[in-house]
Amino acid sequence: MLLNRQREVRIALRPLQNFLWRLQAERRISRAQVNVCLVSEAAMHKLNREFQGKDQSTDVLSFPAEHRAASPGRPRRPRKHGHSRAPSFLGDVAICPRVARRNAKRLRRRLADELRVLIVHGVLHLMGYDHESDAGQMHSLETRLRLRFGLPQT
Repeated sequence: MLLNRQREVRIALRPLQNFLWRLQAERRISRAQVNVCLVSEAAMHKLNREFQGKDQSTDVLSFPAEHRAASPGRPRRPRKHGHSRAPSFLGDVAICPRVARRNAKRLRRRLADELRVLIVHGVLHLMGYDHESDAGQMHSLETRLRLRFGLPQT
């Protein structure tokens, strides 16, 4: 599900929702397992301070429903549906369109592409990937997904 809880940046929601569904299908994630919420810069600043201890805004944060850490190089992956241990909810991704717009401008990208890149990044974190502790697995998969969906690299 994609929710817009900000008014700072005008966003076309339907294309982003369709992209989220395509990404979920590509990664075999049920539509019910992920929420993406677009938030104001003030709300993102508060979330980043509260959950990351960083007193500044950021573009994307992920909040996995399962808080157990994945082993480095072995991310949690959603199990196939029908399995008794299949997760019903992976978690939430918060994206700040205002910060994303600034980043897109600096990187010379379209805002729509930047938002899609952030959705990919956030969902991979929900799946247990962590670019800060793995040996490049998240970066490699993110690069492949960007290519698959025609998104800018780096």
